[in-house]
Amino acid sequence: MRKIIHIDMDAFYASIEQRDFPEYRGRPLAVGYAEARGVVAAASYEARRYGVRSAMPSKTALKKCPGLIFVSPRFDVYGEVSNQIMEIFLEYTDLVEPLSLDEAFLDVTENHKKISSATLLAKEIKQRIKETIGLTASAGISYNKFLAKIASDYNKPDGLFVIHPNDAEKFVESLEIERFYGVGKVTAEKMHRLGIHSGNDLKKMSESFLVQHFGKAGYTYYENARAKDDREVNPNRIRKSIGAENTFDTDLVVSTKMTIELYHIARRTWERVEDKQFYGRTITLKIKYTDFETITRNKTLSAPINDFRLFWDTAKEMLKHIDTSQKKVRLMGLSISHHEENPPPPREAIQLELKFKP
Repeated sequence: MRKIIHIDMDAFYASIEQRDFPEYRGRPLAVGYAEARGVVAAASYEARRYGVRSAMPSKTALKKCPGLIFVSPRFDVYGEVSNQIMEIFLEYTDLVEPLSLDEAFLDVTENHKKISSATLLAKEIKQRIKETIGLTASAGISYNKFLAKIASDYNKPDGLFVIHPNDAEKFVESLEIERFYGVGKVTAEKMHRLGIHSGNDLKKMSESFLVQHFGKAGYTYYENARAKDDREVNPNRIRKSIGAENTFDTDLVVSTKMTIELYHIARRTWERVEDKQFYGRTITLKIKYTDFETITRNKTLSAPINDFRLFWDTAKEMLKHIDTSQKKVRLMGLSISHHEENPPPPREAIQLELKFKP
């Protein structure tokens, strides 16, 4: 039986700001921009008490918490701190699967410290992070990834929660369906309409019923309702896509302006592509209108995209085929997926030699 730890940093971005700037400590703080079209990237626990959450419009956050402090994100700093945390994880096991900058799975069934108790290891890792980096983390411990992920969210902040094998099925049966990993607001509402409100309700449903209503995810829900998850901790987790997007301060109505903004987004995306050497074949264009309707368009090329001009020309052509005359545009985004290793080198310009007769 595996021993899996899920470590989740507490209010990661906001906690770093409060660590680095003492004047922010103990005060409601949001990482993001206070502009009318701004969005909260992260909120401190002091802000969360007012109902402020990540991805919330800044305008809404300020209504909930008039004294909210906004600070501009420092993603380079967050990345450096994340690397320091990952180095600590690797002191204990090579089987570390990062999910994002602030969370990861660790398989400690066999570990460098030769400690048999995953709970003792989790406590030690939490203490190392606190002493070395000055931040708190929450840990969930169990025998699979699904349960460890749920457990890490149970006693936040600075929490530690263990789900033992003998208790797992009853624990899952008692869970509200919203607490299942991978069940978002829309899926939860659909489940409620089907009479599924808890893990016990979910367990009563047949596999065929769940697949009929939720597609491939139905197989996962069926297994999770029985506290099962056979996924291994994968230290070589494959990035599926890379991209960038922008929410505009004012809605866009002129097609020329949309093209200009899309060009800047394409440039940012391409910088990330080259930085990660992530050359894919599929381009996805995302448009969100002012009424929050979102549409996406995909185009898959026959070979990996290894040249910015090809990427930009394709994205620009995709935009031309979207009707933006009826609604204002609030957000635009671009991403590249279907990554392939070792793409052919970009075509180089050839200098032609012209010979003239004297």
